[in-house]
Amino acid sequence: MLYQTYQLQDDFLTPIRDFANFMTGGLYRHIPAPPGSPIRGFAAAWELISRYRLTHERPEFGITSVRVGNRDVPVTEEVALDLPFGKLLKFSKDVDTRQPRVLVVAPLSGHFATLLRGTVKTLLQDHEVYITDWTNARDVPLDAGDFGVEDYVDYLIRFLEEIGPGAHILAVCQPCVQALVAVAVMSEEKNPATPHSMTLMAGPIDPRESPTEVNEFAVSKSLDWFETSVISRVPARFAGGGRGVYPGFLQLAAFVAMNIDRHSSAHRKLYDHLAKGETDEAAKIKTFYDEYFAVLDMTEEFYLETIDRIFHKAELATGDFTYRGKKVDPGAIRHTALLTVEGGRDDICALGQTSAAHDLCNTLRPHLKRHHLQANVGHYGVFNGKRWEREIYPVVRNMILATD
Repeated sequence: MLYQTYQLQDDFLTPIRDFANFMTGGLYRHIPAPPGSPIRGFAAAWELISRYRLTHERPEFGITSVRVGNRDVPVTEEVALDLPFGKLLKFSKDVDTRQPRVLVVAPLSGHFATLLRGTVKTLLQDHEVYITDWTNARDVPLDAGDFGVEDYVDYLIRFLEEIGPGAHILAVCQPCVQALVAVAVMSEEKNPATPHSMTLMAGPIDPRESPTEVNEFAVSKSLDWFETSVISRVPARFAGGGRGVYPGFLQLAAFVAMNIDRHSSAHRKLYDHLAKGETDEAAKIKTFYDEYFAVLDMTEEFYLETIDRIFHKAELATGDFTYRGKKVDPGAIRHTALLTVEGGRDDICALGQTSAAHDLCNTLRPHLKRHHLQANVGHYGVFNGKRWEREIYPVVRNMILATD
């Protein structure tokens, strides 16, 4: 009844939000008032009420152009491959020279792939970029079947084969495990589409290293507890009605609870900016939370397998990870260069968890391995923001260029 209760509450609040939206845009907008006046304050309060909602639809990437060299180049999105649980999205641009092809592997952890908008936009300066655009599980009909951790690996291999030989892979956070598994499987099978380089950014290759609050919570509860406490059925009104899912609104609640003071402070600042008429500053906060409050449901099997295989048992780190009944051997990776990136202030995936990949890929020659520690960033800053653009991205770009 968890999902049904949430949906009932959301339905109840909808007319309240609609009224608040009317008060904000329909009434107060036409009343002249100087910044800081009580009327502005009331309008700001109504706007905050109107924004008290989650969305379950993927926002737009909105990348219409990118700076390449000394000119702005138009960018268009196109679906290169459409599968039930996710699409391979390509960002096309018209440039004169060939650029390395990169598959960005987005997390399947409660948010849409658009959370990596900044990552994609930066990469587009020097690369032909593809991304895994995962579908909200509540929108996938039951007849599409299940989607677990090994199905995720299947999708990565299929996507790389669609892109073709000579590509590169860059995984962010949670799917670093599946990316490494996919490359190991492809390497052992001598798949022509095996990528030339693999960049793993802030991912739990070995979550036993310097465990964070997230890691400790995952291992403190039994798998049965997760199944009975957080798994729910999609309401019948949606295309995936009856599918077992870990709802995105629960994942968001967990993320918010980890940094409740920061989120409360951000909304107080938003109110102040709105009341003072500081629209540019308010827009920055609203843009972030429009993205942050767009949530995606994960399939029951993917979520529970992630808890069990990646966090409880750390199967990849212990050498026990199997794919389609066969043990995965990261030592089979002999020609795909490896770059790992960690943030010194990462409170989700701590130091050592991603760099553990170097010990697993034990047959790679030293010149094909590199680790980058960005001491002054948290989890989000590893792949987005000024530090990513100015200090981390050049390292990623150089690794791809050197192995292309």
